[in-house]
Amino acid sequence: MSLSMLQGFLLGFSLIFAIGAQNIFVFRQGLLGRFIFPVVLFCSLSDTFLIFLGIFGLSFFVIEDIIWLKPYLLFFASLWLFLYGGLRFKSAFTNNDSLVFEQNDRAKLWSTMSVIFILSFGNPHVYLDTVILVGTVSLQYDGLQQVLFGLGASFASFIFFFGLGYGSKLLMPVMKKPNAWKIFDFGVGIVMTFLALLLFLSSGILKY
Repeated sequence: MSLSMLQGFLLGFSLIFAIGAQNIFVFRQGLLGRFIFPVVLFCSLSDTFLIFLGIFGLSFFVIEDIIWLKPYLLFFASLWLFLYGGLRFKSAFTNNDSLVFEQNDRAKLWSTMSVIFILSFGNPHVYLDTVILVGTVSLQYDGLQQVLFGLGASFASFIFFFGLGYGSKLLMPVMKKPNAWKIFDFGVGIVMTFLALLLFLSSGILKY
């Protein structure tokens, strides 16, 4: 695995691993054993689409006329990651979140897919994380390395959602405990802070 793919994988996994409506819904479907494959496949492909939309979209706009913006974009992305890491540290030390499931049951495939569509594309944070943040971080690479970075981030989504959907029954006794999320949040905070430092150094902003 190349360095760019590894960084993409770590960034993608760090961003996706947090308590949220989409993740809880996938976890619940796994517990119920209903429509697991179409749900996790949809979530994974949705992330992949948004990730590469951000990568190729920003690469298209950051052309020679405005190439001077690239170091500043990378710098602000590093600050963004650092703030994300800080939020995860805060969550690790202050939150008492645990998984809570809705009581109503989604029996039909289309109603289930409608819900996961809304949860996936109706959340504004998903665009900030995938299209803008991942796309901006990818600017430190060119050509094939940029594609590998995107593949790494996408691979993280596939591993996470398939693991969450099919491994939920095994994880349920552990993940329903607030302390489990605190430990994971702390770990995510460490990874994000490390990636923020690497991105800051690669921006070359200190030369300006």
